[in-house]
Amino acid sequence: MERPKAYLVLEDGKVFEGLAIGKVGTTTGEIAFNTGMTGYQEVYTDPSYLGQILIMTTSHIGNYGVHDDECESDSLKIAGIVTKKFSDDYSRDSASGSLNDYLLQFDKVGISDIDTRALVRYIRDKGAMNAIISSDNVDVDSLKAEVKKVPSMDGMELASKVSTKQAYEDGDPNAELKVACLDYGVKRNIVRCLTERGCHVKVFPLDTKLDEIKKFGPNGIMLSNGPGDPSAMPNEIENVKTFVDSGLPIFGICLGHQLLSLSQGLETEKMHNGHRGLNHPIKNLKTGKGEITSQNHGFVVKRSMVENRDDIELTHIHLNDETCAGIELKGKPVFSVQYHPEASAGPHDSRYLFDQFIDNMKKAK
Repeated sequence: MERPKAYLVLEDGKVFEGLAIGKVGTTTGEIAFNTGMTGYQEVYTDPSYLGQILIMTTSHIGNYGVHDDECESDSLKIAGIVTKKFSDDYSRDSASGSLNDYLLQFDKVGISDIDTRALVRYIRDKGAMNAIISSDNVDVDSLKAEVKKVPSMDGMELASKVSTKQAYEDGDPNAELKVACLDYGVKRNIVRCLTERGCHVKVFPLDTKLDEIKKFGPNGIMLSNGPGDPSAMPNEIENVKTFVDSGLPIFGICLGHQLLSLSQGLETEKMHNGHRGLNHPIKNLKTGKGEITSQNHGFVVKRSMVENRDDIELTHIHLNDETCAGIELKGKPVFSVQYHPEASAGPHDSRYLFDQFIDNMKKAK
């Protein structure tokens, strides 16, 4: 299949030339890279990636197609994709279609046949920045002008764009434990990890107040993952503070971890590049054990602030850069982690955290 020419232009003017994949058009967003060797469909449908143009560092993308059971949400959430080798053909008998058709279904623009290794090395050194991909505008000078108009992810609230508008339920209504999940961009496998453990889960819009949640009669509250800058969500931060004050067990993941931290007076900061992949090493400081984890975040809680608090314990650190990867509120059944224990895709080293949440709810019941 012959593909038209496409250009990727970075915010600082760096240009890469390749071939169009997906929809012929133009897209913008913050460029980021994921080091996972598999799971591209789960990654592309993760709501946490909203607003990002994503590079997968593995060389071949699309070779096993897409599958209906491997979606983390109801649509592709990335702003665009960047690959080295892109395959229209797929080898998996159970696949429901090709990745290119999937991109076309959701009007997603991408670029292939560029040196992704050189690109990743470049943005790893230069840091997070915006980018533009275009296959319908080959005027590079105009693309350089357009990319400068793209707003920064720093200070951008995105969770409201992916949160459910109506509450919905999953799992056995007669289950022993009920979990209220605040949807900041929840992945389906987070809910699945709870229902598999016998919980009845009700997923609420991100701005739901404690009084409304209490009508469900939950035994605990899950604060989900999601996109954007957590510090741009003052109303949700205040809501989470009321959840903590309620005494209910709480488990936060990724953005949920950041919102919990902010609700307790800690601060977050934008990272040079962020952590995105399926092979990030974490140390559990309480047990001394290591975990290989799935991660996707561009903001992090300031570790120095955690260590200066007598009422908050630093429970996990990232072993590559020693950033804060988990906290626990002392004397309360409240904890959170910066990474993704549901790990879809990724290793299941950290799924014990769901069991910890279950134990906290049983103890509090």
